[in-house]
Amino acid sequence: MNPETKLLRSWMFVPGNRQRMVEKALALTNVDAVMFDIEDGVAPAEKEAARQQIAASLVQLHERKQADPAIRTPARYVRINAIGHDRMYADLADIVQAELEGLVLPKVETPDQVKVVEHLLDRHEHGAKIPRGHIRLLVAIESPRGLLDAFRIATASPRVIGLIFGAEDFGRELGLPLRREGEARDLLHARSTLVTVAAAAHVQAVDGVWPDLEDTGGLQQFAVQSRRLGFTGMSLIHPSQIDAVNAVFTPTADEIAYCREVVQAFEDAQARGEGAIAFRGQLIDPPIVERARRTLALAGSLGL
Repeated sequence: MNPETKLLRSWMFVPGNRQRMVEKALALTNVDAVMFDIEDGVAPAEKEAARQQIAASLVQLHERKQADPAIRTPARYVRINAIGHDRMYADLADIVQAELEGLVLPKVETPDQVKVVEHLLDRHEHGAKIPRGHIRLLVAIESPRGLLDAFRIATASPRVIGLIFGAEDFGRELGLPLRREGEARDLLHARSTLVTVAAAAHVQAVDGVWPDLEDTGGLQQFAVQSRRLGFTGMSLIHPSQIDAVNAVFTPTADEIAYCREVVQAFEDAQARGEGAIAFRGQLIDPPIVERARRTLALAGSLGL
């Protein structure tokens, strides 16, 4: 992952047509990013209202921040309508403005779709007096075709900061049962492939949502599995899920302490002219030390 890209652990979908939800989301202090939705989470009859509401909220936020630069909000992304659809063009015309940080591109299957949005953003950023390249892209992989071309998609534009897995659409295309069981084991191959692609492209890997709000145990198990697979964060659908997701994707105090000891032991060994060493019964070599340093960098970015 590009070291200049801030790691975002929790990504919450927010219906763009629900004004109170939009306002509450912008005031949250514990979620890393919000994704205001104009796509699947909004009925066709409400899409115009959602677009206008999101645009108005971004304008209001900009005015507030001009008056008080200390105001802090989650990272602000918008999930737009299908690439190439008339609604997408209307979305971009309204929402590309100073306080927009990124777009979530739905159901991407080819690099050309990413490039279409990239070219449109070049034009809209210029018109809005936004620095070129300011608006980032989180690309949703939601189909087998998209997954098979995911590396070219992830590297289609320098604006791409991550891939997000669309579990529900992907499961539909595979013909999976409606009810999800066993930590989504039926999607392990697809999820692992997406993580590998994201790592190869040096972008973030964001897992899909846990849809059962009442199953907090399932959420915990799924998030732990996501992190173990290599995901850097997870999407969610309700504020009640934020703290659990953040906790799983945040290094623990024990992890941080151990990583510091590993780095120090290796640096001491190098000073003695040694390479790989044994530390507490474990082989420590450069790849392991690099992982420890990455964990410490993540902890530092989170103020830990």
